[in-house]
Formats: sequence, C-alpha cells, structure tokens
Amino acid sequence: MSAESTDEAGFIDEIVASVRRFVRDEVVPAETEIADTDAMPDRIRAAAAEMGLFGFAIPDLYGGLGLSMSDEVRLVFELGYTTPSFRSMFGTNNGIAGHVLLEGATEEQKKAYLPKIASGEWVASFALTEEGAGSDPAGLVTTARRDGDDWIINGSKRFITNAPNADVFMVFARSQEGSTGAKGISAFMVERGTPGLTVAPKDAKMGQAGAWTADVIFDDVRVGAHTLIGGPAGEGRGYVTAMKCLAHGRIHIAALCVGMCQRLVDESVSYASTRVQGGKVIGEHQLIQGLLADSVTDLYAARSLVKDVAAAFDDGSDRRVGPSAAKYFASEAVGRIADRAVQIHGGSGYMRGVPVERFYRDARLFRIYEGTSQIQQLVIARGVLSAAR
Repeated sequence: MSAESTDEAGFIDEIVASVRRFVRDEVVPAETEIADTDAMPDRIRAAAAEMGLFGFAIPDLYGGLGLSMSDEVRLVFELGYTTPSFRSMFGTNNGIAGHVLLEGATEEQKKAYLPKIASGEWVASFALTEEGAGSDPAGLVTTARRDGDDWIINGSKRFITNAPNADVFMVFARSQEGSTGAKGISAFMVERGTPGLTVAPKDAKMGQAGAWTADVIFDDVRVGAHTLIGGPAGEGRGYVTAMKCLAHGRIHIAALCVGMCQRLVDESVSYASTRVQGGKVIGEHQLIQGLLADSVTDLYAARSLVKDVAAAFDDGSDRRVGPSAAKYFASEAVGRIADRAVQIHGGSGYMRGVPVERFYRDARLFRIYEGTSQIQQLVIARGVLSAAR
C-alpha cells in the first residue's frame, strides 16, 4: 500500500469514526424529539453540514468529500444506525439528485451547481415519480415544451423527498412530443421560487418522521435553456441519467438498511439480556435465541453483500444487477429483523416510544422507494438472462 493510499484510508477511517460518534452521541438521543416534532433540529442540520455530510459522495473538485462507493457504504452503515430522517436530510444531495448532475450535466453546470449542493447551501430533490409513473418511470407524462430559447414545464410529481424544503428540483419531463416509454425524456434543474412551481403540503406518512415528502406541481413553469441537464446534447437522455442515478442510490439505500439492521440487533440483544420472565432473562430461552440468530445472520449477509456490490460498482464490473440485488436483499432483511425485534420485545415492542416500534414502521418504506422489491426482482432476472443470451 502506497503512502498516498494509506493517507486516504486514514482520512476515511477518521470520517467514519467521527460520524459514528456524532450519530450515537447526538442524533440517537434526539430520536424522540425528531419523532414528536416531525422535524430535524437546526443544531443537527448545522452540524451535518459542518461535517461535510451534504457532499460526501460528490467529488472534491466540486466541494465534496469524494468518497468511493465502497467508502460511502461504510459511512452510510453509521448513518443508518439512527432515524432514517437524519440521512434523508442530505441523502438526495449525495444520491439521486446530486448524481443527476454528476451523471448528466455539462462541466460548466457541475462547477456552477454542485458546490452549492455539496456545502448544504442547497437542498436538492429528485422529481421523477408521478401518480401514474412510479415503478415504471418511463410512463411519466410531465411535459417540457420549447418556447424560443426557453422550456415550459407542465405536470406534477408525487412523493418527492425533501420537496417542502428543497431549493432546487431535478425534474424529469417528456421533451419530445409524441415520444413514448424511455425515449424523449429530459432532465431540468428548476430552482424553488420559479413562477408556476408549487409544493403541496407535506405528506402524512406511516413512519420516517422528520423526513418530509410532498407533491410538486408545475403550471407553465418557464426555465431557460441553461437548466437542461447536459445542455443540447442532454435532450432526450434523461431516462438514461435517471437509471444511472438509481443504481448508485440502490446501493446507498442497501447500506442504510444494514445500519438499521445493526441497530435493531443491538436493541434486541440488549432487551433479551435484561428482560426477566419466568425467573430468568428471556435471552436464555431457546426460541428467543433462534430469533436473535436469524437476525444476526441476516445482518451478516446483508453487510457482506453490500460491501461486495460496492466494490464491483467502483471497478465498473457490475452497475446493474448487483445494486438491485443488494437493495432487494437488504431492504427485505431489515423488515424481517424489525419484525423479530418487535416479537422479542413482546407487548413493549408494540408501544409508541420504544425504538423498535418506530423502526418497524420506518423500515417498511425501504422495500418501496428506489424501486420496489418486485422491480428489483425484474432487474435482477432480466440482467442475468440478458447476459446468458
């Protein structure tokens, strides 16, 4: 290992360690406050920005930390240990929204906008999903029509993460009249406050309090030609850009699930080691041991899979099947572990204010966003069948 690589490894270790301390010392104690207020405290947001968390996946050339996918998953393992709303606050900046610029923008656009995203000056949203285009984004009907040097955007987006407090939206719209499916879709960068852009009231969700989503409506929103991601060459390439962003995002979400798996296992072990029933701690009962063993095995498997897939993403050998497999397995695994955690806690696990009850609701969303488990099954199967052909 060279001195340069050793220095880099030490730098990453230091980042991961500092985030681990911050999550466990500052964010975990604030979980009840976040759940009760459905909001992230300003002090935590400011600290996250100071630590560079709004730009950890953005290259240092544009003001970020420039983590590789392998380094990113190590960091996200730590972020996943607490309420998902903490990671959600800056997750789209690093993930699907920031990667729209990384994957599709011109160099001029990257230099102009990525530093604002990396610093946390801007909160970015990824506006792809629509009422009739969720699992199949190729079915989107939002339109972008040329008008001189400008574009006029009309349509609406649904369940858009961070929409209520976003400063900029990466908007996918059908820019070629008469196009269908994945063809003719372009991506635009639309700033908050642009006339005609309206953000609906935030959604009332089952879980993940503090992470806000909302519908976004575009009514004759006029934007300049400079907002077309990729410039003139980017017209019609929005769907390809979106799919690249989602591949990265699926590994990110898988790593987040691993972090929650670890927290749920820790909560389960702690409770099973201290809760007395029938004259002895419940951890001495073999049926409880079976639940713990299954959860620990799921955790080990998910963590190893995510690390392996991240390495393949970094070397370019697999950026399609692996990300879907990791997201599919890890999101399903955290659901199983959350269910067992509630079972181990018994009646207490069904009570509000107990962490495993909250995580049980929070975890359910992981099997839906960034592509449902069923979509991941299709991507995986079609990927291996295509390779065989």
